[in-house]
Amino acid sequence: MDSLTQVLLGASAAGAVVPAAHRRAALAAGAALGTLPDLDSLPLWLLTDDPVALMTLHRGASHSLFVLPLVAWAIWWAFRRRGGRVAEAPRRWFWAIQLALVTHPLLDAFTVYGTQLLWPLPAHPAMWSSLFIIDPAYTLWLLLGVVVALIAGPRAAGRPALAIGLALSTAYLGWSLAAKAMVEREAARSLAALGLADAPRFSVPTPLNTLLWRVVAMTPDGFVEGEHSLVADTGPIRFRFHASDVEALEVAAHVPAVRRLAWFNRGFMKARVQDGRLLLSDLRMGAEPDFSFTFAVAAHDGGGWEPIAPEQLQWQVPRGDQLGELWHRIWNEPRAQ
Repeated sequence: MDSLTQVLLGASAAGAVVPAAHRRAALAAGAALGTLPDLDSLPLWLLTDDPVALMTLHRGASHSLFVLPLVAWAIWWAFRRRGGRVAEAPRRWFWAIQLALVTHPLLDAFTVYGTQLLWPLPAHPAMWSSLFIIDPAYTLWLLLGVVVALIAGPRAAGRPALAIGLALSTAYLGWSLAAKAMVEREAARSLAALGLADAPRFSVPTPLNTLLWRVVAMTPDGFVEGEHSLVADTGPIRFRFHASDVEALEVAAHVPAVRRLAWFNRGFMKARVQDGRLLLSDLRMGAEPDFSFTFAVAAHDGGGWEPIAPEQLQWQVPRGDQLGELWHRIWNEPRAQ
């Protein structure tokens, strides 16, 4: 999720469990801890300029449920030894620090990017993909709770405000999973009608909402892509076919960057050859023809594909009027063609 949401979640979780007299301090500490896991980007940028490594190592060790509880314990132990608030209420501060850190990767896992919750195990990154990376309907409740708690300080209104904010944002998470289940049922029916019942697929909400969803399924020679509105659509999902150079992708499977990306995105990639280079686009983020992550990973030397230093291609930033089109699509089903 976006940094603001993670700051607010960390602040809310920490502020809700400490003694009232410590609440404002816990809001500040939770905000800092809530953004701490994403600081893994800083050492990564210093260690490598490989864009594939930067993408696939992010949300790795710093987001691991094996690592963060130990980090939280170490922080708690260090501050308890120094005395002060943590020493005054050690048990509550222990859980405040744990929750502020551990909720970060759990929330990230609700997006489609991929979060390595079980690092260092070689499991695929978790991508529950029921939330877009920025969703005001989730963040708003946390923001209101934190603002009220900051104003209230040690007064009694602070804790209920945080608890209500957390409860409403968590309820929205539950709704997102229910919405995804509805979309998945329709996707299964629609794809079965096309003979793609067993095709690998994923669904993900479109930007800033959980009412309009994008569904992608892989085919032997490319992929199909369609949208489904939970409030407007009454018929099957209308899929559009897009070609992918699956033969080139298969031949280049030995290239390290290809293997790494296939592990990270579970094979949801579009391949194309341009100027003798193999370009791979992550289908999970963006939409045809503009994807957020596209990499040149190999070059053809006449006899086969050879690895090159990966290069990330520039992303076409969405036009401003696309949000208006998105809003219109949520409430209107396209005419049948």
